[in-house]
Amino acid sequence: MSPPENPNGGAAAAAPSEPAPPAKPSSSKGKKKDDKKDDDLSEEDLALKEQLELYVVRAQDVDPGVQRLALESMRQEIRSATSSMTSVPKPLKFLRPHYGTLKSYYETMPESELKKYMADILSVLALTMSAEGERESLRYRLLGSEGDIGSWGHEYVRNLAGEIAQEFQKRQGDDMPIDELMELVQQIVSFHMKHNAEPEAVDLLMEVEDLDLLVEHVDSTNYKRTCLYLTSSSRFLPSPDDTLALDIAYTIYMKFEDLASALRIALLLDNKSIQYVKQVYTATDDLVLKKQFSYIIARHGLAMEIDDEIAADENDKEMLQEIVNNTKLSEGYLTLARDIEVMEAKSPEDIYKVHLIDGRGASSSLDSARQNLAATFVNAFVNAGFGQDKLMTAPSDSSSSGSSGNWLFKNKEHGKASAAASLGMILLWDTDSGLAQLDKYLHSTDTHVVAGALLGIGVVTCGVKNDCDPALAILMEYVNKDDSNIRIGAILGLGIAYAGSQKDELRVQLSAILGDPQATLEVLVFTAVALGLVFVGSCNEEIAQSIIFFLMERSEAELAEPIIRLLPVALGLLYLGKQESVEATAEVSKTFDEKIRKYCDVTLMSLAYAGTGNVQKLLGICSQHLEKGETHQGPAVLGIALIAMSEELGAEMAVRSLERLLQYGEQNIRRAVPLALGILCISNPKVNVMDTLSRLSHDADADVSMAAIISLGLIGAGTNNARIAGMLRNLSSYYYKEAAHLFCVRIAQGLVHLGKGLLTLSPYHSDRFLLSPMALGGIVTVLHACLDMKSTILGKYHYILYIIVLAMQPRMLLTVDEDLKPLPVPVRVGQAVDVVGQAGRPKTITGFQTHTTPVLLAAGERAELATDKYIPLTSTLEGFVILKKNPEYHEE
Repeated sequence: MSPPENPNGGAAAAAPSEPAPPAKPSSSKGKKKDDKKDDDLSEEDLALKEQLELYVVRAQDVDPGVQRLALESMRQEIRSATSSMTSVPKPLKFLRPHYGTLKSYYETMPESELKKYMADILSVLALTMSAEGERESLRYRLLGSEGDIGSWGHEYVRNLAGEIAQEFQKRQGDDMPIDELMELVQQIVSFHMKHNAEPEAVDLLMEVEDLDLLVEHVDSTNYKRTCLYLTSSSRFLPSPDDTLALDIAYTIYMKFEDLASALRIALLLDNKSIQYVKQVYTATDDLVLKKQFSYIIARHGLAMEIDDEIAADENDKEMLQEIVNNTKLSEGYLTLARDIEVMEAKSPEDIYKVHLIDGRGASSSLDSARQNLAATFVNAFVNAGFGQDKLMTAPSDSSSSGSSGNWLFKNKEHGKASAAASLGMILLWDTDSGLAQLDKYLHSTDTHVVAGALLGIGVVTCGVKNDCDPALAILMEYVNKDDSNIRIGAILGLGIAYAGSQKDELRVQLSAILGDPQATLEVLVFTAVALGLVFVGSCNEEIAQSIIFFLMERSEAELAEPIIRLLPVALGLLYLGKQESVEATAEVSKTFDEKIRKYCDVTLMSLAYAGTGNVQKLLGICSQHLEKGETHQGPAVLGIALIAMSEELGAEMAVRSLERLLQYGEQNIRRAVPLALGILCISNPKVNVMDTLSRLSHDADADVSMAAIISLGLIGAGTNNARIAGMLRNLSSYYYKEAAHLFCVRIAQGLVHLGKGLLTLSPYHSDRFLLSPMALGGIVTVLHACLDMKSTILGKYHYILYIIVLAMQPRMLLTVDEDLKPLPVPVRVGQAVDVVGQAGRPKTITGFQTHTTPVLLAAGERAELATDKYIPLTSTLEGFVILKKNPEYHEE
C-alpha cells in the first residue's frame, strides 16, 4: 500500500527546513547521553531519530498550527515506515522513550480535532509500548478520529482485533454497552476480508459471538476459503458453536449457489439434515445437478423420499429416487472392476499363498470344519460384490464336484449358516440376482441353511433400497418362526438390510419380539442389535425404553452370558454421535445391575461422542485399577478410538495414548488396545500402527494376539497391502497348531483383500468430512463382539462378522456424463494436502499421478480433474461424479 497523501502538502519534507532553535540544545544533550548507543546507528537513522524527537517537542507547542504540523509529520513517518515482519518499525522504536511524555501531555489537551489526532498516534505507539492487558491501543483508538484503520498497516489491525476480543469479554461480564466495539469490528472484518485474511476475520467474529456478520462481507472470490476455515474449525469448537459455524457456512454456500458443498454441510448437520437437504434440492431447477445431489445422499446412506417439491415430473422423480436408493452402485462397482481387470473369481487358496511359506505347510490336522468356515469368510470377503466365486456360485455340472451345494455341506451346523449367507456377500448390492440365487436355500430342510439364506438376503440388499421392499416381505415371514436360528437370521437380516432407514413397521415388529416371553436370550439380543442398526443415531426414546426394560428384567445368570454385551451397544447405537442427547438414558443406565452398569455407561458415552473428538472422559476410566471380573475398560479403550477418529491430529494423539495403555494398562485393557488401533486406522495401514500390531500379534496373551491379528486385517481392509499380507502369511505358519489363532489369521487375510482391493471399510467419506452412521454402527457392533472373541466370533456367533458389510464401500472415483454413462477422463490422484487458512491458491494434492477414470482412491488421497474440458458438479471428487461439458473450452 502506498502511504496516503499528506493533507498539508508535504509538511513532512517542509518541517526540518524551518529554523528550529529550541531543538538544538536537547539534541546535543541527547548526544552526550546516548553516545554509546548512537554509535550503532547509521547516518539516516540518526537523522530520523533527531527529527522524531523534534516532532515530540513540537507536538507540545502552544501554537495549534505547529502542533498540527508536528503530529502530521509524525503520522507520515510512522505510516511510511516499512519494516520486516520480525523487527519493530524504526519510528516506533525511536518514539518509545517519549510514549509516557506524550501520554501525560494528551491528558492536558483540550477537546479538539488535534486531541483526536494525538489519540490516533498514541494508539499506534501503544502497539509496542503498552503494558500487557492494558488494552491502551484500543482505548485510544476509540477516543481518536474515525479514519480508516487499515492505513496503519496489518500488524496494527491484528493487535486491535486481539484487544477487542479481551475487551468484549470484560464488557459482557460487566454488562456494558458494546456498540462502539461492534462498529470497529465491522471495519476490521471488512479490512481482513479484503486482504485475504479470512481466518482472522472469522476468529474475531467468533470471539465477539457475531458470526452472522460474515455473510455480508463474503464475496465470490473468498467464500470458498472462508467456508473451508469455518467447516474445519467447527470440529474444534464446543457445542453449540460448532453447529453455528456450520450453519453460517451453509448460508454462505447457498448465497453463492455452491449447492453441492451446501449439501455436504446439510448432511453433517444431523438435526436439520432433511429440511436443509430439501432446501438444496429446491434451490435449483437443473436436473443433472439434482442427480449429483442424489449420488452424494446415496453414498451417505440417508434414507430419503423424493417428493413433488424436489422433482415435479414423475419420470424425473423415479430416476432421482433410483439414484438415492443406490441401485446404481453394483453397476458402477463392476464397471470399475472390469476397468482394472480383476473380474476373475479368486479362491481362498489364491489368498493364503501357501507356496510362499517355507517349511511347515498348512497340512496340520486341525478340524477341517473350522478351516472350511474360515475359507467361507475369506471367499466372501475377497469376491464381495463380484457376483461370482469358486465355492458358492461355481457351475454344478463341471467335472470337479465343486457344486455350490457341496461347499455348503462341507461346513458343520452353524457353519452352514455363514456359508449360505456368504452368497449374499458375493452378490452384494445386486438385489435381483441375489434374491433369485438365495431363494433355493429358503426351501432347505436344514434350519441353519435357511437361517443363513435369510441373513444373506439382508446382506445382499445392504445399503440398496427398493420401493417394493422385497427383503422386508421375505424376512418378515420368518421373524416369528419357532426355530431360534431362523429367527436370528431373519432379524439380523432385517437389521442389515434396513440399517439407518428408521422404518416404523420394523420398530413395531421388532419391539414386539423384545417383549416375547418365549424367545431365547440370543434372539432377544440380536433383536435389540437390529433395532439399534435400523434406528442408528435416531435418539428414538421408545426403542431405548424397551431395550432398557429388557436389560432391567434380566436375571444374574443371564447377565453373565457373554452375548449380553451387545445390548449396551444396541442402546448406544440409537445415540451414535448425538452427544448430549444420550444423557437421560445414561442416567437410567446407572440403575442397572452392577455387573453391567459401568459397562453400559461407558459404552453409551463412547458411542454418543463417537467421531466428535472429545476424549477426556474416557482416558480417566482406563487409568483405574480394577478388581477381577470387571469388563468395562474394554469399551472405554474402544471409545477413545471412536471419539478420536474424527480428525488426523486427534487420531495420532490417540495412537500415542494407546501405546501408553499397552505399557501400563491392566490385561483387559491390553486386549482392547489392538482393536482400538484397528478402528483408528481402519483401511488406512499406517506403518507405526502396523508395527505395533505386528508386535502384539505374537503376544503371550492369546486374546491380545488374536485381537491384534484381526486388527491387522482391519487397518489393511481392502488395500491389498503387501506388507500386511506378508505378516499374515508368516503368522499362519507361526500359529499352524492353534486353531483359534489360525481362524483369526484367515479372517484378517480375507479383510486385507476385501473386494480384491476395491473396497474400504472407512466410515468417513467426501474427503473425511462426512461420517456415515450406518458404517460406523456396523464397525462398532463387530468390534464389541471381538472384545470377547472366544464366545462370539470363535464360538457359534461368527455370522456377526457379516455386520461389517454396513461399512463396505467401493473406494472409487467414477466419472459419468449427464446421462449417467461412464465417461473416462484424465484425473490427477495424489496425497491430500490440508490447505485451510493458507494464503493464495495452494495446491490441494501433492505427489500426484495422472490416471484415466475410473480410479481407486487410497486413504488420504484426493483427486482433481486433469482437463478443462469438463466441469465436475461437485467439488469433492469421490464416488459417482457427474461431469458437464465446459462451454468455454476450445480444443487446441
